[in-house]
Parts: sequence; structure tokens; C-alpha cells
Amino acid sequence: MALSVTETLIKPLEKFRKEQLGAVKEEKKRFDKETEKNYSSLEKHLNMSAKKKEAQILEADNQIEQNRKHFYELLLVYVCKLQEIQERKKFEFVEPVLSFFQGMFAFYHQGYELAKDFNHYKMDLQINIQNTRNRFEGTRSEVEDLMNKTKQNPKKHKRANQFTMEGYLYVQEKRPAPFGSSWIKHYCMYMKESKKFTMLPFEHRSGGKRGELEVYLLQNCTKRNTDSIDRRFCFDMEVIERPGMPFTLQAFSEEDRNMWFEALDGKETVFLNLNKTNTQKEGSAQLDKIGFTILRKCISAIEKRGINDQGLYRVVGVSSKVQRLLNLLMDAKTCDEVDLEGNTEWEVKTITSTVKQYLRSLPEPLMTYELHGEFITPAKSGSPESRVKVIHSFVHKLPEKNKEMLDIVVKHLANVSDHAKKNLMTVANLGVVFGPTLMRPQEETVAGLMDLKFQNIVVEILIENHEKIFHMLPDTYFPEPMPVPISPPNAPPRQSRRQGQRNKRPVAVYNLCLELDDSDNLSPAKEYTHSGSMDSLSSQSPTTAAPTSPEDTEKNNLITDCGNPSSDVHSSMVSWINLKSTTAQSPVTTNLSFLFPSSATETDRPVGRKARAVYPCEAEHSSELSFQTGAVFEDVHLSREPGWLEGTLNGKRGLIPQNYVQFL
Repeated sequence: MALSVTETLIKPLEKFRKEQLGAVKEEKKRFDKETEKNYSSLEKHLNMSAKKKEAQILEADNQIEQNRKHFYELLLVYVCKLQEIQERKKFEFVEPVLSFFQGMFAFYHQGYELAKDFNHYKMDLQINIQNTRNRFEGTRSEVEDLMNKTKQNPKKHKRANQFTMEGYLYVQEKRPAPFGSSWIKHYCMYMKESKKFTMLPFEHRSGGKRGELEVYLLQNCTKRNTDSIDRRFCFDMEVIERPGMPFTLQAFSEEDRNMWFEALDGKETVFLNLNKTNTQKEGSAQLDKIGFTILRKCISAIEKRGINDQGLYRVVGVSSKVQRLLNLLMDAKTCDEVDLEGNTEWEVKTITSTVKQYLRSLPEPLMTYELHGEFITPAKSGSPESRVKVIHSFVHKLPEKNKEMLDIVVKHLANVSDHAKKNLMTVANLGVVFGPTLMRPQEETVAGLMDLKFQNIVVEILIENHEKIFHMLPDTYFPEPMPVPISPPNAPPRQSRRQGQRNKRPVAVYNLCLELDDSDNLSPAKEYTHSGSMDSLSSQSPTTAAPTSPEDTEKNNLITDCGNPSSDVHSSMVSWINLKSTTAQSPVTTNLSFLFPSSATETDRPVGRKARAVYPCEAEHSSELSFQTGAVFEDVHLSREPGWLEGTLNGKRGLIPQNYVQFL
């Protein structure tokens, strides 16, 4: 066993630590060294007197610009390396752990039973590892492309946030005579709407401490010329909190100063829209009458002429023809004159590419930037039913025009998928084509690249459930939150099917104290799964001795300790015991009782309280209770499962999510 652990777990992890983490550490050392070198040269450059000769100043500026470009390239390489190691951890670290568990299950006496319980989790993990590895390999080139795009045009890929302007500035701190003044680097953030200017002292050297955050209200901003101060790129900023005591700030370059000056409403401005990250117009297409006409006209022609064409929407048209057709259709004067159904001048692939081009040319995708993350989240987890219900709910939150056009597109795609035997465009293939067309994040990031496949899943769900999602209102699993406390502060999350509370259901790790169904023989504990997680860590062996009579069967209960969960070191174990039978247990049962200590009997359990349901719930397992809002439970007390209660409703006993009820 020790040798197996060494070969399957320790050596691979040690190899990962030396080869991968070691490389990152070396890259970090190099980055820290270059950072200190860059900022040191920058400070030296900024300290250069403005009275130097023009040639010297020009040469120094060129040198600092080269240093800046070199540092920026090194920075991007370092960030890319960090992203790579984060992705590698997900399979190169987890895989040895998985191998170790497989060996451990084979080693122990009850390895077979435990491996059966672990099998579904193991398979999910293997699939996830393979998917993660494939996604890593598939997106590696795209990440490098994004890095190159960012390198070529850093301003276009600037991070979008609430601040109008942010960046590093040097702030002059005046000292009493004869000590002069010092320049301290700060990270500054400015919000134009509230005129709040925030400064945070920052030391770039490794191990440097951060200072306290300072917030001021801007009054005005004035540019400083070199004849009034022996430094370049300076400007003064007056704040309400310090009347008559302006801050003197120094930017890194003239361009940087102009950007700050524009954001701070200085007198000399340089036109620059700092609040928007997308400075270029994405397209002239709009969700107007012409847009709906274009879409309906193209879809009608496609369904009449080429619904059975192989590779429909996958085969692209000539870009020049596509753009010409789109221009004709978007012109109100020529739109009606274009005949797509009878004119063979326009190929089907040209028309399909025009549909995609029009949708991509909209100012924002049909499923909006605002709800992009909300659509992606359910696609990453949850059961198929819960995914449909959550996405169904968010579709009805879309603006009316967006929802109407999305309905037209998805209905058409459902029609295309119905002819998949001839056109080979299955729902999955259509999801790949239209995922990035109907959905895209507002910013192009590495995280966005990782979410591409989840966009495809969302589109697949829309196509498969078109009639329900677009022609039916969201069901009662998504009511508006009631004006009562949602859950105690420390209540564990629960996966809800309501719109107002999309938390996760507590994971059941063992069974409840429920009487077994009447039967002639004692049946093994059932295995069940929940959202792809391992819910049961132990089950009864099929060799457990059966009761000697049907009466004995009725007296057998699966008992769990209902006391304080924190005091039970065997909280994940279960015991099969006979409460009243005097029949001696078989040797197998005796062995099981040694492994699974007996719990408190039904008579030892503390008397419970009454509770009322404040949210509806649908059971996802036979040990859970289904109920509606207002249902009253009796004999309610804590369960051994964190986040769950045990209670009785209409004569049936089962598990109740703790954050769904209120004690009376």
C-alpha cells in the first residue's frame, strides 16, 4: 500500500511541484526583478530635470518607452503562465489523487462496496478531468491570441469597472523646511458621477506594505507647466476636504496626464470616452422593424429552399456577398426589392451567413450582456430539469424585443434540427454555431473563453424546450421572494428551484431515520445520486442477514443519531438494527455493528417542535418531503445532515431543508 501511495500519489505530485510550480516560481522571480528594475528606471526618468537638453530628454523618453514595452510583454507572459498553472492544477493535481483513491478502495476489505458508491463520482471526475484537459488544449491558442491582441491594443482591452479613470500617480508630499518634498506612488481611482477621488499608497517592491485608503471629493483640476515645477507631466488637484492645499500629482506620460485631465474635467481636454470599454461601434444593426423583416425574410427563404442542405449554418458564404446582401436588406429602399425565395443569385449559404452576421452586428447580443452570467450559471451545474427551469425564468426577463426575436430564431433552429437526418445539423451542432452568436460576454477575457461550451449548452436547452420556454410562463418553482427571512445567517445553502433563491441544496451523505417499507426480506440500502455528487458513502452489504419473519421486518428501522452533529465523529455512518426483536444477529451483522456504531433509539430522541414552511419544495429523493408554502410540520428537530431538519407531515416522516421553514 505504501509503495502504491508513493508511485500513484507522492511522486506525481512531487513532479508537478518541481516541474510546474517551480517554473512559475522562477517566472515570478524574473518578473519581480524586472518590475523593480522597470520602476527604478521610471523613477530615475521622472526625476530628470526639465531643463536638460532636448536631445537628452528625447533619448531618455525613447529608452523608457522601450523599457515599458519590454516590461509589458514580460507582464503578459507572466499572467499567461499563472493562468496556465491554474488550469493545469485541475487535472495534473487531481489525477494522482484520483489514482490514489482507486488503489485505496481496492486495498481495503470493503473496497468493493465503497467503490460502487464512489463509482458515479469517479466517472464524473474522469469526464471532468478529460473535459478540462481538452478545454485547456483547445483554448490555449485562443488565450495566446487574446494575449497578442491585448499586447497590440491595450486600451481596447482595458478592464471595465465602475471607475471613470484609474491608475498609478505620484503624489507630492511636502515636508517642513528644510526637508523639501517627496514623491510617493499611489494607486488612484476616480468616479466622475460622485466626484470621488480615491488614493491608496502602494509600494511596488516585493513585500511592500499598502497604506490606508484616502477618499476625497474633487473641486477642480489645473495643469502644471514645467516653468512652475521641475518635473514633467504634473497637474494640481483641489479637493473639498483640503481648501487651499491642492495635491500635486505626476502622471507617467503626457498621454496619461491628458487622460487624467479629461476625466477630472480639467480646462485643457483631450477627447476620450473613458467610461466605455467598447469604443468601436459593433454594428449598425438594430432590433427594429427592418431587423425583424430581415430575419423573417431570410428564415422563410432558408426553410423553403435549403432546410435539407447538409451543413446548414456550418457552411459559410463568401464574405463579400454576405455583406452586400446584408447592406441591401438593411436599406429600407431596397429591402422589399430583394427576392430571396425565387432568385437563385443568392445561395442558401449566403443567406444563412447573413442571418448570423446580422445577429452578430447588433449593439449587444440577443440574450444581453446583463443576463449573460445568469444564463451561464445553471449550465455549469444542476440537474437537466433545474437547468430548464432557471433558463426558462431568465428568458422571460429579457427585453420584449429581444425575447420576440430570440423566439423567432430558436423556433427556426428547432425546425432545422427536426431535419437533422438530412442536413446533419443536430441540436448540439446548432448550439456550437449559435452559442457565440446569441450570447457573448461584454469583455473578451480568458474566463469568457472557458465559458464557450456553456453558451452552447444554453442554446441547446432553448432549442430542445422551445415550446415550453417561449409559450409558457415560468412555473411556480420560481415565485417572487416572500417578505420573511430566507434563512438563518449560518444556514447551509440548498439548491432551490425558485427564482428568488438559487442556492444549493445540502448534500445528503447518509440516510434518514425512516421505517423501511413492509416486505418479506430486508432489502439493502438504496444508492442514489444528487447533482452528480456522492451522496451515500456507505450502504448495507447484500450479505446482511434478513429477519426471520415478516413481523421482524416491520420492526426494522434505519436509525441515525439526531443529536448534536458536531459531537458525532461517525456522522456519515448508518446502522441497521432491530429495535424489539430478540433474535440473535448473524456474524455478518455483528461485524457491521462493529463498523457502524448503533445510534440512539426512537424513544431516546428529543421531543421536536412545530415548524411552518415559508417556501415550497419538491423532493429530489424518497427520504425528503415535498410541501407547499404554509405546510405545518410536527416533531421537528435537527438532523445529522448539516442544513437539514427531520419532521413529520401528513403522517410521513422525512428530511426538510432548514432554510425553508420557520419554527412556531
